[in-house]
Amino acid sequence: MKTKLFTDGGARGNPGPAAIGGVLYQGEKEIAHFSQYIGETTNNQAEYKALLTGLELARKHQVTDLECFLDSELVVKQLKKEYKVKDSELAKLFVKVWNLSQEFSDISFTHVRRELNKEADRLVNLALDQA
Repeated sequence: MKTKLFTDGGARGNPGPAAIGGVLYQGEKEIAHFSQYIGETTNNQAEYKALLTGLELARKHQVTDLECFLDSELVVKQLKKEYKVKDSELAKLFVKVWNLSQEFSDISFTHVRRELNKEADRLVNLALDQA
């Protein structure tokens, strides 16, 4: 059974105070989640950091086949090599995500509309509100 990872990252201001959130599911069952304040950063950096944290969580749960869902079209298109990574800070995060993604037998990255990523978005806002 494929495991699904929904992640989101956001900053209030760009850059500004930022947080990440994500949920890992097997079937309909949530197996893990995270919600974390990450300090001052940009929206795109937060999106990458959320995905990186989600991939580490999936690896910790010994997931081998993973479907990743993000509401960041930029990150998804960069990971699918449809867009180049021009920003040097994003490039560092891209390499970390790319290297970690190679540890999975099967992995995919899919862009979803924000309304299909509500739980991850809620976890981002929860961390921001608590900070």
